[in-house]
Parts: sequence; C-alpha cells; structure tokens
Amino acid sequence: MKPTLLVLAAGMGSRYGGLKQMDGLGPNGEIIMDYSVNDAIRAGFGKVVFVIRHSFEEAFRNHINADHFGNRIDVEYVFQELDDLPAGFSVPEGREKPWGTNHAILMAKDVIHEPFAIINADDFYGRDAFVVMGDHLRTLDGVEGRYCMVGYRLENTLSENGTVSRGVCETDDKGFLVGMTERTAIARTPDGIAYKDADGSMHPLAADATVSMNLFGFTPDYFAKSERLFVDFLREHGNEMKSEYYIPFAVNTFIHNGEATMQVLKTTAQWFGVTYKEDRPMVVERLRRLHDEGVY
Repeated sequence: MKPTLLVLAAGMGSRYGGLKQMDGLGPNGEIIMDYSVNDAIRAGFGKVVFVIRHSFEEAFRNHINADHFGNRIDVEYVFQELDDLPAGFSVPEGREKPWGTNHAILMAKDVIHEPFAIINADDFYGRDAFVVMGDHLRTLDGVEGRYCMVGYRLENTLSENGTVSRGVCETDDKGFLVGMTERTAIARTPDGIAYKDADGSMHPLAADATVSMNLFGFTPDYFAKSERLFVDFLREHGNEMKSEYYIPFAVNTFIHNGEATMQVLKTTAQWFGVTYKEDRPMVVERLRRLHDEGVY
C-alpha cells in the first residue's frame, strides 16, 4: 500500500498578494509544491491530489501534471468552492470567505481510499517529515481512527514580517495529542512569543511549544466523520460570514469523543514558508542553499 498526499492549494494567498502557490522560488524556477511532491515520491507516496479552485485551474494545470513529475506519481485534482455544501445548506448572502481547511479535505472524499497525508501548498516541510509520515501511514492500512501529525517547534515557524496562525498542541506522556488550539495572531514581541485573542489582549506562548503546520496523516474513515461533523458545524455557524471549519476543530472533537487518537510524530526537518511577500527573499535563499548542499 502506498499512501496518498493531499495538497491544499485552493487559497489565493491574500496576505501574500497573489497566487503564491505558483511563485517560482527555487534557483531553477521551482515552486514549493515541487519540493513537497518530490520529497513525497522519495518517501514512497503513490498519488498526489491537489485541492484547487476552478478560477485558476488552467494556470495550475499548465504547471502541475504527471509529466511535470516525470510520471513518477499519479496526479489528480479536486475543487473547493464556496457552494459545495451538504444537502439542505446554502451559502449565506454576502459570504465570500472559504469554509476552511477541513472543508477542503472533504473535497477529496471520492478519490482517496487509502491512508493519506495532507499539507499546505505554500509550506516547505523538509524531506525527513515526509519520510516519517510515509513510514507511519504504511502501518495504518485497514485501520480506522488512528491519526497522526508531524509537530514543529513554534519558534521555528514564525514570520519576521507579520503575524501567523498556528494550531498549538498539547500532548500526553505517550506522545498522543490531547488537544489543539488554533491561535490566529502569533508574533514575536519584546517579551517573547505571544498571540492576540479576540479582545485584542496578548498572551504568551512557549518558544518550544509543539505546533501543527497542517502536516496530518489520516485513514479514510476521516472523510465520513468530518462530513457528519460539518453538518453540525453548519447548523451552528452556517449563517456567519467568516466562520471556518478548521482541521483542529475536527481533530479535537474526534479525540474528545473517543472516535480517534492522534500520534504526534517527531522530525529533524526544518519548516519554512511564505506568509507575506517580505518572506520571499528568505525562502529563496534557503532553497538556494539546499541546492548548493546537494539536497536537491
């Protein structure tokens, strides 16, 4: 059994100022997804599924296809659109914001039938992270409710050019996730790392806190569980203009009601990404260095 890689690429990168997924950051014009998919191929993944939007499908397909990866991996596309909702629900008038990351995962329910990992299109996760994830997913064939994630140190995931959102994780003494809290305005301050709550108050966070960078591993039963939970979410929040169905919300629910466990996997990989345009030179330099060192 070869696991599948699900790439969340439907976001337009509003803070970055454009379709950052297609920005050629590598020394030969490589985009970050090129590195992620090639690392996944080397780690034994057999298929990659891209979640995109119809509005940029042509531009995306012109760059990303099976030929692009030397036909070493199967490539499929699914689409996340605002009106793709369960029966009985509709988009509230005036809403433009997408329904969030866990809604994006649901778009792949008809094309993924094996253990799978998910990633953000615009994050660089590092080769070891895919090896660790791929090795673990291969142990889960035919299993239900045993999920996993690769955790990173918070201090290694920040931008020097603005705030970031991170899922801050709490684990037990066996390395299983107890809970994950989405913090949406994290930044370095003169007093250390902190996040801003809905009231505008700042709260400290430990530099070595484990955070999610949306590198999760799931078994296929996750789709049915998530679809059922999305109905509950829409009943409560479906008329709101900015509510989002986040992965941490779903994972927390399944853990707390005993439907699933999530093991936090460790990696030696270093994460980096482009949240803001000002992050671009740093990412370009780090990719150039990896090429110079012979990693790519």
